[in-house]
Amino acid sequence: MTDRHGSAVYELPNDLDVLITREFEAPIDLVFDALTKPEHMSRWFPPSGCEMKECTIDLRVGGEYHQVFVTEDGSECSFRGTYLQIEPPTRTVETWVFEGRPHLDAVETVELQESNGVTTMTIRLTYRDKASRDEDMKSNEDIQGESSGQQQSFDKLEDLLKELVATEGAVAQ
Repeated sequence: MTDRHGSAVYELPNDLDVLITREFEAPIDLVFDALTKPEHMSRWFPPSGCEMKECTIDLRVGGEYHQVFVTEDGSECSFRGTYLQIEPPTRTVETWVFEGRPHLDAVETVELQESNGVTTMTIRLTYRDKASRDEDMKSNEDIQGESSGQQQSFDKLEDLLKELVATEGAVAQ
């Protein structure tokens, strides 16, 4: 399998959006499950050195999710939202709030597309105004770097997917 660590691409296509694209060498159904099942998300969502404290997902329109992880210095990072649309295994749309900066809320659209065994995940965060988007980006200035928390989480997701693909392959044989 190809190592795609640190390969998420970040773009600012307009004044309101942040677009993140990342490929995973795994079937679309498995990627969708890893994004929407607490037992998987709790393993990959917290960046390296952080510990998941809470991970709840009520995967239905109107259902809520809540993830809390604790950083190495003991700080809690809490994310929550409500599902607006769910189209397994290709799309979810949900509100997104980082409780450390609740005024910077957004709508997050996650789309998955599979081709030749590679699933492309595209995340679009749409903020209510340019100032909110820019403030959130400024507070995450290292977001495009390989060491950013989000890049680390995506790398952990890749490692989990490799493990799940290997396990499923062993079970299927």
